[in-house]
Amino acid sequence: MGYAMSRLDIESDLFDCDNAIDEAGSSNRFNRPLHKVDDEIAQLTNLRSGPHDRLRRLMPGKQQLPVSPVRMLAGREGNYSGRGRFSSADRCHMLSRYLPVNGPWLVDQTTSRAYVSQFSADGSLFVAGFQGSNIRIYDVDGGWKVKKNILAKSLRWTVTDTSLSPDQRYLVYTSMSPIVHIVNVGSATTESLANVTEIHEGLDFISQDYRGYSFGIFSVKFSTDGRELVAGSSDDSIYVYDLEANKLSLRIVAHTADVNTVTFADESGNLIYSGSDDNLCKVWDRRCFVAKDKPAGVLMGHLEGITFLDSRGDGRYFISNGKDQTIKLWDIRKMSSNTSCNLGFRSYEWDYRWMDYPPQARDLKHPCDQSVATYKGHSVLRTLIRCYFSPEYSTGQKYIYTGSHDSRVYIYDVVTGAQVAVLKHHTSPVRDCSWHPNYPMLVSSSWDGDIVKWEFPGVEEGPASTNKNRVRRQYYH
Repeated sequence: MGYAMSRLDIESDLFDCDNAIDEAGSSNRFNRPLHKVDDEIAQLTNLRSGPHDRLRRLMPGKQQLPVSPVRMLAGREGNYSGRGRFSSADRCHMLSRYLPVNGPWLVDQTTSRAYVSQFSADGSLFVAGFQGSNIRIYDVDGGWKVKKNILAKSLRWTVTDTSLSPDQRYLVYTSMSPIVHIVNVGSATTESLANVTEIHEGLDFISQDYRGYSFGIFSVKFSTDGRELVAGSSDDSIYVYDLEANKLSLRIVAHTADVNTVTFADESGNLIYSGSDDNLCKVWDRRCFVAKDKPAGVLMGHLEGITFLDSRGDGRYFISNGKDQTIKLWDIRKMSSNTSCNLGFRSYEWDYRWMDYPPQARDLKHPCDQSVATYKGHSVLRTLIRCYFSPEYSTGQKYIYTGSHDSRVYIYDVVTGAQVAVLKHHTSPVRDCSWHPNYPMLVSSSWDGDIVKWEFPGVEEGPASTNKNRVRRQYYH
């Protein structure tokens, strides 16, 4: 499907996003809320993305949401908040109504599957990692030109993950190998060939007491202070690497299957979340390891393996994408100390790498589900598809968005669970996508090799058409 023919699953008069939208923009089962989160996070989300009380009040005893931009601006001029400006919640209420659904515009095309795509913390850089050994860093503010083209060293299978340091000076990349490589992003060299034009230093994640076979790393993240890396691996373990001491500082045999995803819970770096093919999410507190390899708590609810976790950043809530075709929202205060719940016998054989999800499994529920909410509609097959909270600055983390095996990007409302948008352009699974931290802009990457960006309605320039049969090694910015 060409760019000009890409269909958006919303109508222009529904951008306030308090209405869910289906593929044709009409009312059916997709635009009915799946649930209403009866939890503290619903209040926190509303506080972050709701306008001042005087702005939403039409008359005594009657309120209206969303508040129109005209009324918001009039309220600011009238100093309703008493601050003479928009509060952060007012700003989020304004910006969160404008979803990045217009387009898409082509950023790059390659002949290789895209596995990773992420904005930097300030949105000035964008990183994309491909199966064909390339990692490209784009200058977002400079017209999406390639700032650095990295040819990965000793790649096994694919680039499984990348992470930029908080100061944006260094990038680490991983593959199905215990060696994590680190590259100086700030250097003047555009073509970064491992140990030819630049040194790609290898960080050895094999611990001294490790006696097993070689393993691969699925997930890696910098700590907020940039001093540590946390990684999840195919040997069922979590690793923490001390960059200042240049050595492995911690290995936890965390799960009974591959650790597909791991992340720090907040800025402190004390709490770590992990997700595995053993269907469990675990919370690890580095301040108080009661026993070796014992987590602070376990969260049950997924019926199949977990592909990705994203923390809300408050040390309390996070979301997970699962091979049971659901996203789940978690509150770590609900975690338990054991996994004694019996799932029972599974009456079907299934492997997500080459089989569709069994129809008889779609309505199954975990008997001990500890999640706060569940979001359905997207597809998690063939690869470790990722999901995220929308940015705090522009949306108050009001939404959850995810890639999907069916070549689309799905956006859900956190509180209601409704699908508020579905973005369609790609022809292969969308493994990763990223929402700009400050602006209504979302970039999706797919196994079809396309990197495209979606923006809010009102952009004067129309989406560029593309011929899928042309030579795909040409790049357009």
